[in-house]
Amino acid sequence: MHIDTIAPPELAWQQEALCAQTGGDFFFPEPGSSVREAKRICALCPIRATCLDYALTHDMRFGVWGGLSEKERLELRRASR
Repeated sequence: MHIDTIAPPELAWQQEALCAQTGGDFFFPEPGSSVREAKRICALCPIRATCLDYALTHDMRFGVWGGLSEKERLELRRASR
């Protein structure tokens, strides 16, 4: 029996994300690993801005979201205060 998973409407954008098609390994690397490949994929993603907005709104602390690393999102939050 196959059960389809349906994303809630507020997360439907994730189905269009390039990361959903490439797998999460690039976007949640081991500490100290490069995020270059994740950022390259994000740069090509049509919903990058939506992803970044989601990460900032929901205080996502791990991984690359919207093309920014954890450290870059933290710096962006601090700069916008």
